[in-house]
Amino acid sequence: MAYIPRLKQEYKDKVVSALTEEFGYKNVMQVPKLEKIVISKGVGAAVADKKLIDHAIDELTMISGQKAVATLSKKDVASFKLRKGMPIGVRVTLRGEQMYEFLDRLVTSALPRVRDFNGIKATGFDGRGNYNLGVVEQIIFPEINIDKINKISGMDITFVTSADTDKEAKSLLTEMGLPFQKN
Repeated sequence: MAYIPRLKQEYKDKVVSALTEEFGYKNVMQVPKLEKIVISKGVGAAVADKKLIDHAIDELTMISGQKAVATLSKKDVASFKLRKGMPIGVRVTLRGEQMYEFLDRLVTSALPRVRDFNGIKATGFDGRGNYNLGVVEQIIFPEINIDKINKISGMDITFVTSADTDKEAKSLLTEMGLPFQKN
């Protein structure tokens, strides 16, 4: 039998029925689903030191389990000493089983390691059913060895869903296990 990630199975078993009950969908295909998770990290200091991009790529690759790629600048900015095509960030897009595995690790092991954690803010929705989450320190992930990092930095995690509204997306992500703050 093929391996199915825990959250993917939970989505099929519980989340679909819970969302259908809450929003009254007529068809299973109307139920919103998580399409992809994009993890990105800006490395502004990489203009001066190219090795910082390599460290950031290695860290994101360890965290996500998938090879990260450098993002390149789109135009020249003289005040930042930036040229078009220089690497200034790192990103990785997770889909399918790796997406569910990352979300499971984020919810069960990484977010509980945040200092003074009271849940994530519910203000990160964009109006189209996508959610953005900022992580201040990369050391909350158990894959990162604290002794081997050269600089503590944050990252942005974007959850792209097929939901039409923010309310549907919040219900989906809550059912998937993201701990939103209580108002």
